[in-house]
Amino acid sequence: MTLPEYQIVLGAIAVLVGLAGYAPYFIDIIRKQIKPHAFSWLIWGIVQFVIFFAAASKGGGAGTWAVGAPAVLNVVIFVIALFVGEKHITRVDEASLVAAFAGIVLWTITADPLWSVVLLTCVDVLGLVPTLRKAYAKPNEEAVSVFAFSAVSFGISLFALQSVSIITALYPATIAVGAAFLVVMVLARRRALS
Repeated sequence: MTLPEYQIVLGAIAVLVGLAGYAPYFIDIIRKQIKPHAFSWLIWGIVQFVIFFAAASKGGGAGTWAVGAPAVLNVVIFVIALFVGEKHITRVDEASLVAAFAGIVLWTITADPLWSVVLLTCVDVLGLVPTLRKAYAKPNEEAVSVFAFSAVSFGISLFALQSVSIITALYPATIAVGAAFLVVMVLARRRALS
């Protein structure tokens, strides 16, 4: 298998692994076992669309698929969360949303691709704050499947990048670490509370 074929296979595996994590998450939402935080999913949906197009335009190739594929599902979860998601919104949640949108505004005026990716990665991390806060307080109302699968998917996607640079690798590496952290934190909190 040549290198580009290898990257295409890894890119496809990363997408399949990432999307597989959404099925149990949607089932848990339907069963009313979890309550997603709308702010997080809105931020993640927007950022993933933008990062996908930015990294793809800089030669990310198959490694960017794991970012683009779930973007649509993140927006769907945001819409669902408006109706059945977490209703307890704190000042920290509001501050995260405002800071995330400020980061998006800064991104739109940034002409440098590196700073764009750095800003959007920071925005995505800010999107994690409301979910981390809610999951810490109510660990049984957050499923770990989508985050565990995302950590693996984004980890695989790093090896599928056709052009490895800060621009193409920063976001997936950060998301892999952030998702893994959320999984460990939720599992630890469930154990501590039981």
